[in-house]
Amino acid sequence: MNKIFDKLNPWLTKAYALGAALVLFEWDNETEAPEAASELTARAIEVLSNEYYETIINKDVKKLLNQLSEEKNLTDKERAILKDLKKQYESMEPIPPEEYQSYQGLIARAPSIWAKAKAADDYAMFAPTLKEIIDYQKKFIKYRLKAGKKKVHPYDLLLDDYEEGFTMKELDIFFERLKKEIVPLIQEVNAKKDKINKEYNYRNYPVEFQKTFNRKLAEHVGFDFGRGVIKESVHPFTTNLHNKDVRITTAYREHNLESALFSTIHESGHALYEMHIADELTATPAGTGTSMGMHEGQSRLFENNLGRSRAFWVPLFQNLKDTFPEQLADIDLDTFILGINKSSPSLIRTEADELTYSLHILIRYEIEKMIFEKDVDIDQLPKIWSKKYEEYLGVRPEKDSEGILQDIHWACGNFGYFPSYALGTAIAAQIYAHLKQVMPLDEHLKAGNFQPINDYLKEHIHRFGKTKTTNEILKDMMGEDFNPQYYIDYLKEKFEELYKDL
Repeated sequence: MNKIFDKLNPWLTKAYALGAALVLFEWDNETEAPEAASELTARAIEVLSNEYYETIINKDVKKLLNQLSEEKNLTDKERAILKDLKKQYESMEPIPPEEYQSYQGLIARAPSIWAKAKAADDYAMFAPTLKEIIDYQKKFIKYRLKAGKKKVHPYDLLLDDYEEGFTMKELDIFFERLKKEIVPLIQEVNAKKDKINKEYNYRNYPVEFQKTFNRKLAEHVGFDFGRGVIKESVHPFTTNLHNKDVRITTAYREHNLESALFSTIHESGHALYEMHIADELTATPAGTGTSMGMHEGQSRLFENNLGRSRAFWVPLFQNLKDTFPEQLADIDLDTFILGINKSSPSLIRTEADELTYSLHILIRYEIEKMIFEKDVDIDQLPKIWSKKYEEYLGVRPEKDSEGILQDIHWACGNFGYFPSYALGTAIAAQIYAHLKQVMPLDEHLKAGNFQPINDYLKEHIHRFGKTKTTNEILKDMMGEDFNPQYYIDYLKEKFEELYKDL
């Protein structure tokens, strides 16, 4: 190990420990903590956040970072950690510590305020908190831009926090391409939507039986319950402390069988990425997914490209029928496959079909640009949201819980995150095309054998953590950078085949 880098390790160790404590508070808040706990818990989070800030932002760490920037003999691991830590330092240092601490307390309280507003279908309950979060974000952006002395669009700075190298310029081109290619296909498929009857999905499915099957489903795709747990939350998510403690949640709906099935598969895809990070990287700044786009690339690969295929359900469908013998008595595998792939414009992003999904992301992307580039009135967001849903998807939310309040991301301060979902969905299609070339993918799925799939993903993607970028991983694995044409081709081929005889 580099001797200068060795001096950085005590700071990294302390930062990791504080970060782990904050992750545990976040997990507890979303899964187990009583409702009344949020305010006092937020105070503890504020104190820990301040400790974290001071552990990263201090003259000793700054000196070491400057020295290491001149070093030539760093390992790949050390270079990846240095790059991530420098980026983190540059984004945090311009922010006054008292404001950073106060903001962390705010976003610790905000999810419970959001959850109450969503349950009450009342955006007005959440709007003041959202405005406060956005005001902080805008103030922090100004600090960062002034310190960096760069002429960068405010929203581009947020995008870079999640997906380095993708600015509004690249994303505008990406989304315009999707609109041009996919919207006509959506219209064509939508004309046939009534020919697929999936009434079975909305029958009564007792939650306790759903839990039993979803645990088996997570195990089926490779989730290791010796190193992970699954709980419930309002909005499904994945978090981790290291590669031996990875946690996922799902949300069960008694009258919607698919909802938990596919959120469980999705979050398991995220979890496998974290479980497969190399031991020498885990619990370091380089010991997580290389980008949110690549992370979503894993979850969407499992959820859609694999999870909605007929081959995937061959070894599972009878087990599902045995779990719900009355509800699925009249449903065969082919009917089920058509049902889980039915495309119909809808209101809820997390339950959107593959074909319309990226339009949900486009709407959020355009609204976030309005917030940070045009200073839109926060009170007008529900109307803007509804208008865009009507324009792009032909549906209009009747209540806030199925509109502006459906996602938790803004309550957590995660602006700039949403575009990664669309990028990740396109990355997933690219990886899926590659997997079909390098292995008998359908045969593995039909046999219920995820070992060769997970081994390949671990070897070529997961184990590297942040030591490779998204494009470096794709280039090394399949010889080319990110290419959204795979996604477009995948959707066209799949839905033309599914709907050709209807």
